[in-house]
Amino acid sequence: MRRVRDNGRMTADTTAPVTDTRTPAVPATGTDSPAAGAPAATAPAAGALRIGPHTVWPPVVLAPMAGITNAPFRTLCREFSGGKGLFVSEMITTRALVERNEKTMHLIHFDATETPRSIQLYGVDPVTVGKAVRMIVDEDLADHIDLNFGCPVPKVTRKGGGSALPFKRNLLRSILREAVGNAGDLPVTIKMRKGIDDDHLTYLDAGRIAVEEGVTAVALHGRTAAQHYGGTADWDAIARLRDHVTEIPVLGNGDIWCADDAVRMMRATGCDGVVVGRGCLGRPWLFGDLVAAFEEGGPGAPAAPDFGQVTRVMRRHAELLGEWIGDEARGVIDFRKHVPWYTKGFSVGSDARRALATASSLAELDEQFAALDLTQPWPAHADGPRGRTAPGKRVVLPDGWLNDPYECAALTEDAESDTSGG
Repeated sequence: MRRVRDNGRMTADTTAPVTDTRTPAVPATGTDSPAAGAPAATAPAAGALRIGPHTVWPPVVLAPMAGITNAPFRTLCREFSGGKGLFVSEMITTRALVERNEKTMHLIHFDATETPRSIQLYGVDPVTVGKAVRMIVDEDLADHIDLNFGCPVPKVTRKGGGSALPFKRNLLRSILREAVGNAGDLPVTIKMRKGIDDDHLTYLDAGRIAVEEGVTAVALHGRTAAQHYGGTADWDAIARLRDHVTEIPVLGNGDIWCADDAVRMMRATGCDGVVVGRGCLGRPWLFGDLVAAFEEGGPGAPAAPDFGQVTRVMRRHAELLGEWIGDEARGVIDFRKHVPWYTKGFSVGSDARRALATASSLAELDEQFAALDLTQPWPAHADGPRGRTAPGKRVVLPDGWLNDPYECAALTEDAESDTSGG
C-alpha cells in the first residue's frame, strides 16, 4: 500500500490513481516511435502526488508554457506517458475568460481523454480572478486550477503580474482568497519563482500565505524573475521551501532536461513532485522516460530515437495542430516554431531547416523529411538545455512597485491583456 502526503499528513492511499500502472500504450505515431526506458539513476521511493481529490502518478507535471502546451502538445505528451502524470494548459487570462474572448474559449478546450483537466490562470485583480474561477466551476470547464505567479516576461511584470506579484503580499493573499473561496471542491495550486531578484526574494512568504489561504500545492521554479531562464536553477531553494511549507506538497521546477534530472531533484530537495517545462520542447517522449524512471523495472538507459522516428513525431504534431485549429495550413505554420527543438543536435543543413520552418502543408513537410538522412542516431548532446536560455536582465515593474511590499499601487484596467496564451 503506497503512502501519500495529504495536506502534510502521511496517509494510506486507498484510492485508485488517475491512470493505471500498465505498460504505456504505443503512441499513435507507430510502433517505431521513440520508446522510453528506465534511466540509469534509481528513482526515489516517492509516493503518489495528491492534488486535492486527484492522484497523480508518477509525480510529474507538464509546466504551462504559453503557445506550447495547447491541446495537441498535451496529447503527444500523454500518449508517450500512457496517460500518466498531470498536463496543464497554457496560460489563460482571467479577464479574457470572463469576457469570453474567442481565442481564450478555444484555448480552454480539453480532449475527451484528458483527466483531470488542468487549467492555468493568470490574473492581477482579485475580483476578476474570483469570477473566472467561479465560471470554471459553474460551467464545469476544468478539474484543477493553477495560478501563474512565475512568468518573468516584461509585458507581464510591467503590469504587476506573474513573478512580480508575490512581492505585494496583501495582493497575493487577496487573489488566493478569492480563488480558493470560489473554487468549491476544485483544488487550487500556484506556480512561482524565488522572487524578483536576489534582493527581493518572496518564495518563503508566498508559500506560507498559500498554506494559510487553502492552496493545495505550490510549485517553485528555482530562479528569480531577473534570471529569466539563464544560469542554473537553485534546487536548494526548493529544499528550503519544502522545509518551510510542510502542510502541502511542494513541487520543484528548473533544469530538468532528462528523467535522471527529475530523480536527482527529488532526492536532493525532498520535493513531492517535479514540474517539467523546457526539457520536453521538441521531445514529448520525455514523459515516457519519466514514467519509466519512477516505476519499478530493470535498470538501463532511455531508448534514444533516431531521426526517422523524430520526424514521424514532428509530422503527427503538425497534423494534430491542424485538426485542433481546423485548418491544415495554419496548423503547419503554428508548428514551425517547434522545428528547431525537434531537430536540435541532428545534422540538418541550414537550407533544410529553413525549408522545414517555412512549410505550409503536411505534404511540404513530408517532402522535406524524405530528402533528409533519417537514419541518424539520437545525438547525446541533445539531452541538454533547450528552449530559452537567456541570461538575467532587469525586471520591468510598475513605478514604485518595490517601495512597500504591503502597499499595492492601483493597478490599471489594462493590467490583464484581453487574450490568453502569452
